[in-house]
Amino acid sequence: MDDQLALRVQLFRESGQVRPEVAAFVTEELDSLAAEGHTVTEATAGMLTSHLMMALDRLLDGAPIEEFRTDEQVAAELAGHPEAVARARAVSVRAERELGAPLPDSEINFLGLHLAVLAQNSPASHHS
Repeated sequence: MDDQLALRVQLFRESGQVRPEVAAFVTEELDSLAAEGHTVTEATAGMLTSHLMMALDRLLDGAPIEEFRTDEQVAAELAGHPEAVARARAVSVRAERELGAPLPDSEINFLGLHLAVLAQNSPASHHS
C-alpha cells in the first residue's frame, strides 16, 4: 500500500467516519491483495478502499445498504471475472467472522467490480 492510500485509511479512522476495527480490517485486505501481487495504490484502490470502509461501517451500524438497481448488469460484467467474485465473497466471510457483519450480495458484486478493475491494473493479471 502506498503512502497516499495509507493516509486515506488513516483519515477515515481519525475523523471517526469508520470504526478502528473497520479500518484495520480493510488494511489487512489491502495488504493481502498486495501480497498476491496486485498493485495496491491510491490510484488503483482508492475507491475500493473508501467504498469497503463505508459499507462495513454502515453494516455494523445496522443500517441498510442501498441495493443497486443494476445487479443484472453488474452480474454480466462480473461473469468474466470469477476470481474477483470469489475474492469478494471471501472478504464477506472474513467480515462476518471478524466484524460480525457479512456483506449483502449487492455489496459483494460491487466489491467484485472494484477487484476486477484492480486485477486489470496489476501485473499479476497477465498470467491468465
